[in-house]
Amino acid sequence: MTTPAPEEGTDRAAQVVDAHLRAYDARDLYAFEACFTPTAEVWSGGSVLASGRDELRELYAHQFATLEISAVVLSRAAVGDWVVDVERLTCTGTDPIRALVAYRVQGHLIDEMRLLALTAEPLPPEH
Repeated sequence: MTTPAPEEGTDRAAQVVDAHLRAYDARDLYAFEACFTPTAEVWSGGSVLASGRDELRELYAHQFATLEISAVVLSRAAVGDWVVDVERLTCTGTDPIRALVAYRVQGHLIDEMRLLALTAEPLPPEH
């Protein structure tokens, strides 16, 4: 049995999301926003949090300037233009959060990011 090669668009979409996550972890606002189309939307809980790069910059500027944050992909599914990750988000001084995030990539940029679910993930007890 052979495993089919990933679709070119799917592989490209995953690469764009990976670039976005590297910029997020580096708290590099300019590299982060460069991963999005000029009209990109960020959604959470059925509402638009940011529409366009200006609002995206406003949404993340304070977070990047004041918090030590990072994201680790725990699992990923990619089909066509969509990439769906289960991510562990960590910030110094707080318990990690597990997030289900869907990204739609058009061309070589993210045009939609949806935070579908966020759940606190308590740290294991120290030994």
